[in-house]
Amino acid sequence: PGTYHHSLLVGNLGERAAELVGADPLLIRAAALHHDIGKVLRPYFFIENQISGENYHQQLDAKTSAQIIIGHVKDSIDLARKHRFPKEVIDIIAQHHGTTSVGFGYFYQQARQEGEAEIDESQFRYPGPRPCSKEAAIVMLADSVEAAVRASAPGSPSEIERIVRRITNDRLVSGELDECELTLQDLDKIRNAFIEVLQGVFHPRIQYPEKDSVTQA
Repeated sequence: PGTYHHSLLVGNLGERAAELVGADPLLIRAAALHHDIGKVLRPYFFIENQISGENYHQQLDAKTSAQIIIGHVKDSIDLARKHRFPKEVIDIIAQHHGTTSVGFGYFYQQARQEGEAEIDESQFRYPGPRPCSKEAAIVMLADSVEAAVRASAPGSPSEIERIVRRITNDRLVSGELDECELTLQDLDKIRNAFIEVLQGVFHPRIQYPEKDSVTQA
């Protein structure tokens, strides 16, 4: 259920951004809804599905955890091919993490803390390829910012904006967007679209008093 909800939000983010930069919103919606289908094979190794609070990665070393998480992309591609998904959707599934570090670098840092003698940093990165289209880039960005905002539990609209700008800037500076057709102007429009949608979803809510504590007239 966590991955399903995540995918819905990625679709909402991506579709809104696509409308502003001339990308295909229907392709983005279809790809977003299915970009993580491989997670159904090992759902509880992904934090959005750990509703009980039990984290299976606490029983594993960082390298093993990273390889399980990286594997969801191949699993997703295999399922998509088995069920004859269109090539355009499969391409986005394959590219939606590019060559980024797993868990925003968390597992690589954890491996260093575990004291491994030699650490191959590439083993903690997705194998790519990087996004090669506007649609793939938008799904990557939407996936990243949704996960980051959800994990941070922001307390204000300005905090959401800071997270979105940090993640999109990181993807730009690290070269993940070098092979797609997005311009800097496009990226700015995408940021604004994401901020607008996420502020509507994650805005702080009023704490209402319990019924019994309300003074009756």
